[in-house]
Amino acid sequence: MRLDKTLITGSAVCLLSLTGVINAATASSPDFATNFSDSTLRMDYIFGGGNRSSSDSSSKSAILLHKMSKFKGWAGRRSNLDRVPYAGNGEIVMRDPLSGDTLYRHTFSSLFQEWLATAEADSASRSFENTFILPLPKRKTEIILRLFDGCHLPIGDALHVYSPDDELVASSQPSGASSVYIHKGSDPAKAIDVAILAEGYTVKEQDKFLERAKTIVNEILSYEPYKSFSDNFNFIAVFSPSADSGVSIPKKGVWKNTPFSSHFSTFHSPRYLTTPHLFRVHDALDTLPYEHVIILVNTDNYGGGGIYNSYLITAADNDMVLPVSVHEFGHSFGGLADEYFYDYEESDYYPLSVEPWEPNITTMVDFSSKWEDMINPENPGVGIFEGGGYRTKGVFRPVSTCRMRDNVHPDFCPVCQRALRRLIQFYIQD
Repeated sequence: MRLDKTLITGSAVCLLSLTGVINAATASSPDFATNFSDSTLRMDYIFGGGNRSSSDSSSKSAILLHKMSKFKGWAGRRSNLDRVPYAGNGEIVMRDPLSGDTLYRHTFSSLFQEWLATAEADSASRSFENTFILPLPKRKTEIILRLFDGCHLPIGDALHVYSPDDELVASSQPSGASSVYIHKGSDPAKAIDVAILAEGYTVKEQDKFLERAKTIVNEILSYEPYKSFSDNFNFIAVFSPSADSGVSIPKKGVWKNTPFSSHFSTFHSPRYLTTPHLFRVHDALDTLPYEHVIILVNTDNYGGGGIYNSYLITAADNDMVLPVSVHEFGHSFGGLADEYFYDYEESDYYPLSVEPWEPNITTMVDFSSKWEDMINPENPGVGIFEGGGYRTKGVFRPVSTCRMRDNVHPDFCPVCQRALRRLIQFYIQD
């Protein structure tokens, strides 16, 4: 989620309850070798919409397929294929068109959906790039993508068909970017693979990027439960040289020519650092084994962001880069929510009539699905503390403070640690 949030407008009223962990599955999970090749299918989409004040039906969110491509090697999970750990704000389902069986599911959040909650979306329309990597099917397969609002009601959907004999699905070639493992716990087919990209580093600054990547990886792996599962993670640093050193800071009138055109002031929020060019991000990673993405930005200006199953981006030279990176990895990898709020600014990003899908906040709509079982003498400090998810009232967090609440606390709380542990085990299960 964003480092410096934008004011959310409107008031959502929903009657839906989401559990914190979703385990929608058939009696027996689909077999990877039966349905998929040891290869990757890349899906590039354009999400578009907005102009909510318009009565025109065309203002509904659009999901447009931009391109399909494929490359050898699959670094993602090979079990729990029709299950997802969290509901997310969107999902991709791969389905057998004959039987209707779900072959693979993946959930995510997107910058587009964050933008839809801003005031600008009331009167304007915009488009956003999004890329997803999926296992390559052996036979014709339907791919359904859905987007949801804060009530988890559908706001857009699309269906496309992949066919192995489609000559327009190009085979990707190596990007040519220099890459090196910062940490290699095990074989990519069994590990959780994280790619670290360089943004705003010139050729002469490659060593600086690699050193910063090592420092950040070491910091992430020093936190539990990552520390205990360090052998189940791979971190690979990928260097794409930048024409300019640094990054764009619009508020200062600074614009730089960098590989991914990242910039601060996303949604006019000064510290919110993002990239609008996800196609370029994934182009730099083509044919490499990766599931998650970290972008290190060559700037000491404070900022960053983390979007679930999309990417983490952080200002690598800022004094707070280490705690910020751990916090944002909690978003992009861990699906954890922000536990902070501002006394002077209330947000309805999380409707109070819906249980959030994130495991570390609750509206008490379905508290039994969260950490109710952890409130006992074995977990001193774990309870129900009002304030979180950008709201002072109505949203609750599990402890007084945690890594997901501020940049000072040295640990994830017991609730966040359990959620991360379960998530890691979900991905590495044989």
